[in-house]
Amino acid sequence: MRNLNEAILYPGVGLLESVVSVGRGTDTPFEVVGAPYIDDVNLAAEMNRAGLSGVRFVPVRFTPKASVFRDQPCGGVYILVTDRDAFAPVDVGVEFALALQRLYPGEFALDKVQRLLQHPPTISAIRAGKTLAEIKQLWAGDLDEFKKRREKFLIYK
Repeated sequence: MRNLNEAILYPGVGLLESVVSVGRGTDTPFEVVGAPYIDDVNLAAEMNRAGLSGVRFVPVRFTPKASVFRDQPCGGVYILVTDRDAFAPVDVGVEFALALQRLYPGEFALDKVQRLLQHPPTISAIRAGKTLAEIKQLWAGDLDEFKKRREKFLIYK
């Protein structure tokens, strides 16, 4: 990864890399998300409407030279992190999946997201159009348990 923004975005955007271009083969990997079937202006408006903290979405057109949709013009968004402390990368990844499933259910291959996500209840909830808050409740108990287990391994608090 070439810069801090890419590293910050990867945990959320990377979940989608088997179904949309996440900018591999561009100068901005993980900072752009798109596909040939996406209306860039519409997706940016949809993502901004979600009101996610610490991030804004700008319409963009790009042609990746590697990976998914290689050499195909794509519409999508550039992800602008405005506040790293408030930014939640996984929320962005899930919100992208929700928006793409809602806007492009015939083209967006939601089932392929499962390969990296490994949480079937989340895939089912996205397919059903649940909200981000409802989806996060699906893993809240497991997340709390993980935080307790990891506590003894944290060096910096």
